[in-house]
Amino acid sequence: MLSNMDGLSASLAVLTAMITPAVLISASGTMILSTSTRLGRVVDRVRSLSDRLQDLSSGKTSDEFDEERRAMLYDQLDKLTSRSRLLQRALTTFYMAVGVFVATSVAIGVVSFSGARFAWIPVALGLIGAFFLFYGSMLLIFEARLALSTTHAEMDFIWRTTKRVVPKELVEQHKTHHVHFRKKSDE
Repeated sequence: MLSNMDGLSASLAVLTAMITPAVLISASGTMILSTSTRLGRVVDRVRSLSDRLQDLSSGKTSDEFDEERRAMLYDQLDKLTSRSRLLQRALTTFYMAVGVFVATSVAIGVVSFSGARFAWIPVALGLIGAFFLFYGSMLLIFEARLALSTTHAEMDFIWRTTKRVVPKELVEQHKTHHVHFRKKSDE
């Protein structure tokens, strides 16, 4: 009876250890979903800006801000290219993390049969998977900062052009906003 209990305890310990990477697989899956959504939004934004740039080039719209608008759109497309590359790299990294965490779970099961001699393999795989999650997260931080800079650049363009067409008394009434973590280019 005691040996059956020891066998059951050992089996439950192995199953519990094999399930532990599932939490990290779930975290990786959440990051994949989020990153895929962000990449899709970047693609949609590129298409939109490309259409706007084409309209400007074809002469469908014309005003005094065309040259500035072209420059702003070109800068936006350049930053979106960088963002899409960061997102693609992060997505690949998160997929690699999922694969490594699945391998970790399998390695835990295999090690339970082969003995303690190979017990370092699941630990090493788990650490590698955690590194991939960390690296992918760092890429997303860089991408988020780049996304914020594109938003700020577009807002600054709109602000500059709007100040030229709005009556002076309205512009003079407006108080300057203090912006944290970036340089204020036009006050």
